Amino acid sequence: MQEDPELKKQIRKVFGWDAYDEKDNLNRSYIAKIVFNNAAKLNILNGLVHPAVFDDYRNWVANQIVHPYSIKEAALMFETDSFKELDKIIVVTAPINTRLERVAKRDNVKNDDVLKRMENQMSDRERIAKADFILKNDGKASLVKQVLHLHHYFLDYVKDMNKAI
Repeated sequence: MQEDPELKKQIRKVFGWDAYDEKDNLNRSYIAKIVFNNAAKLNILNGLVHPAVFDDYRNWVANQIVHPYSIKEAALMFETDSFKELDKIIVVTAPINTRLERVAKRDNVKNDDVLKRMENQMSDRERIAKADFILKNDGKASLVKQVLHLHHYFLDYVKDMNKAI
């Protein structure tokens, strides 16, 4: 949404010139106020953004041949079916209050605005049911230890896959 000139052009066409500020940066608060109060506008935005994200990800992966594995981060992975292209699924969980606090601080928005966003996403229970791995980002369990454990798992997984080929 920030770097793809064609996508920016489409977003401006649908949401107007205020979708980007004077420095040509995405005006996230402007877009959020529109789409999280209007399901039709959210669907239009998703219809513009997600195909561009898929293309960008595929191009990025094609250039990662020297690395044993790659990780894709996507908030709406299940809602957009992009998970179908992946070998394994990691779901990161955090208590609702922690998530509200983090997003409100990051995006400088109110908790109610964050909750509106979350209403358009799959529930934790649904995402966890589809996951191969769950990382707890609750500030209690060591996230570093969890990630290192997965890293070693993926290295072994790739070795086994290469042996099978």
